[in-house]
Amino acid sequence: MRELDEMAAGGPIGARLAAWRRRRNLARDDLASRTGLELDFLAGLETGREWVDRRGRLAALATALRLDVADLTGQPYPPRGEDHAAVRAVAFHLRRRLVRRQADADSGVLLEELAERTRAAARADAAGDEYHLALELPELIEAADCAMTATAGPVREEAVQLRAEAHVLAAGLLRRLGYKDLAWMLLHRARPGTREPLPVLVEEVRLLIGLGLPEYALARADRAGGAGADWELPALAALAQAMAGRRPEAEQLLVSAAERAEGAREAALVIAARAAVAAEVGDAAEAAGYASAADHAALGGADRSSLLVVAAAAEARQDRADEAAARLVEADAAAPLRLRLDPFARDLVAVLTGRTTVQAAAVRDLAGRAGLL
Repeated sequence: MRELDEMAAGGPIGARLAAWRRRRNLARDDLASRTGLELDFLAGLETGREWVDRRGRLAALATALRLDVADLTGQPYPPRGEDHAAVRAVAFHLRRRLVRRQADADSGVLLEELAERTRAAARADAAGDEYHLALELPELIEAADCAMTATAGPVREEAVQLRAEAHVLAAGLLRRLGYKDLAWMLLHRARPGTREPLPVLVEEVRLLIGLGLPEYALARADRAGGAGADWELPALAALAQAMAGRRPEAEQLLVSAAERAEGAREAALVIAARAAVAAEVGDAAEAAGYASAADHAALGGADRSSLLVVAAAAEARQDRADEAAARLVEADAAAPLRLRLDPFARDLVAVLTGRTTVQAAAVRDLAGRAGLL
């Protein structure tokens, strides 16, 4: 247990894997047999030569060791810097909000003001600005609850919708921090009166994918049916199919997502989804190609950072460590805390620390800011 406590800093997945494997009294070949992963990959992972960049592999390891995926990633990570500390504190404030009684009606809450605050939080979320999003959320959730309690008649529907949007934003941040139980509770609170709005469904599917449960994610997406003819549900379902090893089904869903996409941003996000699916099935060259083909200028900071992490992993898989490091530096510039809270990005930063030449100083600096040194 002491070995696990010493890894509370959220270090590389391989180090935590080794500790849990020993605690479960499993040999590496036993773990290889249970997961279907190559023995050489597991050995490299535990010794720091390899890294995890596929959700399906992480889920397989967690299942074989009877763990939550967060036990292997180390989430939530200890705060590193004042901004990270402020972001992590939002979990405390939202947890307190969840256990409190429903807010009293507050006639001073105006729907126009609530709508503008919700839009401001959504802009911070799209930009990957976790700090300002976290500062907004506690009061936004409080105001949204008050507004729903205070309104009646036709305006109540708008209040319900704004409350659902606020809860989805909060659930997304908690998911990224690693507080997936709290995220699920917020989504449950968002449901009453909403008739299952699309944003809640999408975030539930994201959460199930984050929990390493692709089959549950697919079942949830199927229950949504053609809700809103949205592109995002089929794109997420494609990633879940790839996690489960079913690429043909994933490709069919990506075609559906592309047909539903509207505008440059959504088209770019579908291409980013294609890159993520290719990476998930182990086709690094194809993932890198899609990552390059996507219109980065059409993406906000959060989505651009996520795409650059996929591109970095694809470059690293093709033994281009410095190119991979350069993509990570770009991702950090686009949305710093999004990158540093991403377990796959952190694992890649850790392994690149000893592999880069031109980018060696930049990677060490990034590792230091992520708390990996």
